[in-house]
Amino acid sequence: MAPSRSSDRPDPAPVGDPGASGPSSSPDAADGSGGTPTGRLAPVIALLTGRRSKLVPLLVGLVLSALALGLGGSPATTSDLAASLPSGAESAEVVRLQERLPQAREQPAIVVYSRADGALTQADRERIADDRRALGRLAVGGQVGRATYAPGARAAILSVPLASVPSGGGGAGADRQERSVERIRAAVGEDLPADLRTQVTGPAGFQVDLSKVFDGADGLLLGVTALVVALLLLITYRSPWLWLVPLVVIGLGDRVVASLLAILSRHAGLVADGSTTGIVSVLVFGAGTNYALLLVARYREELRRHEERHVAMRHALRHAAPAILASSGTVAISLATLALADLPFDRNIGLAGSVGIVTAVVFVLGLLPPALLLFGRRLFWPIVPRFGDPDPARTGPWSRVGVAVTSRPLPVVLATLALLGVLALGSLGSQVGLSQSEQLRDRPESVLGQETIARTFGAGASEPTAIVVRSGAEREVARVARATPGVAGATVGRRGDGLAQVDARLRAAPGSDAALATVERLRDRLGDAPGDARVGGQDASDLDERTAASADRRLIVPLVLAVVLLVLVALLRSVVAAVLLALTNVVSWAAALGAATWAFDHVFGFPGTDLPVPLLSFLFLVALGVDYNIFLVTRAREEAAGASTRRSIVTALARTGGVITSAGVLLAAVFAVLGVLPIITLTQLGIVVGFGILLDTLLVRTVLVPALVTLVGPRFWWPADPGRRGPGTRSEGPVGT
Repeated sequence: MAPSRSSDRPDPAPVGDPGASGPSSSPDAADGSGGTPTGRLAPVIALLTGRRSKLVPLLVGLVLSALALGLGGSPATTSDLAASLPSGAESAEVVRLQERLPQAREQPAIVVYSRADGALTQADRERIADDRRALGRLAVGGQVGRATYAPGARAAILSVPLASVPSGGGGAGADRQERSVERIRAAVGEDLPADLRTQVTGPAGFQVDLSKVFDGADGLLLGVTALVVALLLLITYRSPWLWLVPLVVIGLGDRVVASLLAILSRHAGLVADGSTTGIVSVLVFGAGTNYALLLVARYREELRRHEERHVAMRHALRHAAPAILASSGTVAISLATLALADLPFDRNIGLAGSVGIVTAVVFVLGLLPPALLLFGRRLFWPIVPRFGDPDPARTGPWSRVGVAVTSRPLPVVLATLALLGVLALGSLGSQVGLSQSEQLRDRPESVLGQETIARTFGAGASEPTAIVVRSGAEREVARVARATPGVAGATVGRRGDGLAQVDARLRAAPGSDAALATVERLRDRLGDAPGDARVGGQDASDLDERTAASADRRLIVPLVLAVVLLVLVALLRSVVAAVLLALTNVVSWAAALGAATWAFDHVFGFPGTDLPVPLLSFLFLVALGVDYNIFLVTRAREEAAGASTRRSIVTALARTGGVITSAGVLLAAVFAVLGVLPIITLTQLGIVVGFGILLDTLLVRTVLVPALVTLVGPRFWWPADPGRRGPGTRSEGPVGT
């Protein structure tokens, strides 16, 4: 090896750069590749790593980013309930039919009056009457109906009709609704008789409280995510400024993604709500930083082999780009399979997530390499990789771990699988599906008001089930509904345009299994009743969403596994390796979901696991988890020429262990950031994926996969034979193998 040279000495011009001249001092023959990258990526890599041509992708990327940011604007919003339900669901049909009934454009705010010490007093009744008259000026039509009293006068409710937010309407309608609800809360909360309590709930109250959850959420999530990424990059790189380059590149990519999602929300029907944008932002930062860590680690390694930094980056891209493209392609295509899902939330995540992943990999592979080259080796200070320095991976801790776990592969495989199997048992018997009032970690006023109604009027009074029928059949439908087990009562409500609505009050608590079973019985019995009855409402929506979620899992899970297998087979050219690696990711997901579900029940006290969590966590953990297997096994394949299977996997672990572990810890931390938002779905998703990534990084990829590869031996690569040594190949295994 040539001696180290000063980091502040200018690099000679790289071979193959049309804008430079002079020979390269890099010993390219060391890996038999020569100074020019080969393959279909060669022209792109040459452009990205040329002394002067590297400025082209930087300038083009900045111009296009500025254009996207300028066109982005605010996403379109919608309050259309049917848009959030499975398109073919009966509850969605009821929502559309209700648009034809009187007061279809109204969304009531329900004021609840109650006392903790007993029945309402005469003074309370007088106050309720005064509030009814005062609130008329805020109500649609200028009137508020008479108060309804619970049995024993334990509580009373006033329904204040407000204008609903139009479907597809922007923020103006939502702002008006929020101001109206806040004025109602202020009016009914002033100068109350002693011990009288008021709560504003109902559809309008809950919608306002839900929107408040996301006030400033984008900024908070972005700030915490960027802080976590910056801190972990600083710890990983141990450089006062190296971390800034990938953070700025990925941060710019995240803002571009936000603009693209806003454009898609206006022109492609994407619902870019707070949950969707939060998950996608975490995906962009997490996956983008993972890819950046892998690229920078390979660049650092090549800087010790090549004297000229442009040549080093060229080799780094030639080796790292295929794995990064395969990994990101797996995630993007897996997310795209959600386009076939019934649940609109899943479809939105699929489209938005695919856009996020593609944008992230374009920024990492297109802008990060030239940005790193602008600063040279000094960017790594104080640990500057110098030409000719020894490779620390050969005798490092990951080499020793690899030697240990591959020395007795069968006991290691059995013990690891047993541990993962025990963790997977935690999900047995767990409740899946949350009611609307259980979606928030906090308990806002609207949720407390619903609980008061359920406690005083009856469990199902706060969210009656709506049955829409043709006019003339409503009385018979009400009779059938009242005779259905689990229904406490049914009354005929609105009529108009040839339709009528029957409101059925269920005995069971909203969102409970008993309530959903009652909805199923109602639908069965009303199927033979006249009037072409359709059953909707919140409990019916919950039932339809659970049915759709189950169908989505049966469809999407096999598709994602097929995508992962196809990508692995295409990349590794080995059927055995592809099947085994995919199975390790499935086992890892099952263990993570089981452990997290147990924690939801016994540590966090959540009422259950929300519907999207199992499917989305499967997709993220399998698609993102296979990244680490790709990074590890593609390196093992590279090292397999002239080496045993055990030596190649140990060498791969020695060379990639540090960067993959750093990437896994960072990705887990980024997903954990979802917990800053008080939405149970996002919190649970962050916990499952975060723990699963750690499990996959520290146990599956570090222990199980190397032991499994060693146990299977050369058959792991079947039908390919990567062990044949080609001209100029090298195999520098770590000491001890």
